[in-house]
Amino acid sequence: MADQSDQTQEPQEESLFEAPPMGEQERMVEAILFASAEPVTVKELNGRMPHGADAAEALVHLRKRYEGRGVRVVKVGDAYAIRTAPDLGFLMQKEQVETRKLSRAAIETLAIIAYHQPVTRAEIEEIRGVSVSRGTVDQLLDMEWIRFGRRKMTPGRPVTFVVTQQFLDQFGLESARDLPGLKELRAAGLLDNRLPPGTLPTTPEDEDLAEETDEGQSELFED
Repeated sequence: MADQSDQTQEPQEESLFEAPPMGEQERMVEAILFASAEPVTVKELNGRMPHGADAAEALVHLRKRYEGRGVRVVKVGDAYAIRTAPDLGFLMQKEQVETRKLSRAAIETLAIIAYHQPVTRAEIEEIRGVSVSRGTVDQLLDMEWIRFGRRKMTPGRPVTFVVTQQFLDQFGLESARDLPGLKELRAAGLLDNRLPPGTLPTTPEDEDLAEETDEGQSELFED
């Protein structure tokens, strides 16, 4: 049995200033998120708030307070942001600006990366059945919807691609695990372009739906 004297912990540093009341901390977090164009992490919030403040706890209270309101506090990856409630998105349609349209090749490449990340260029090409042009990847990198991931521990150490926090924020996702399945995409009318087989992982109940799109896929394998 180890000597208890060996298990002594270092005393925590005491703050010279008392932390603000939780209600005030909540207001601080609200102000930071409201003024920030990009999602903000808990670490960044704590860095801006007074010493001793607990941004994580303040976020819990703030998210509850915004439940059912016109805007809400959402988690985007490992960060947080204030966003319009999903059911009120139609009110913002006049404010939306369409800056660039993705090509079919870019849509397919983005879908493969989102559902199979981390994935190498060779793996993307294997799924699509055609080579991936540098311009397609550069477009997605320029939009900051994908980024370079860790190199794969295989011969040549190829670089991998993963989706970014900006991608999650654009589509209102907390993480890549929240991506919709094939059934949901078809119900929303988002499979009009008929992505190549293997682009999206399928569940047993999706396989019957996927069979309907098997015909006429050859035209997709052209850039």
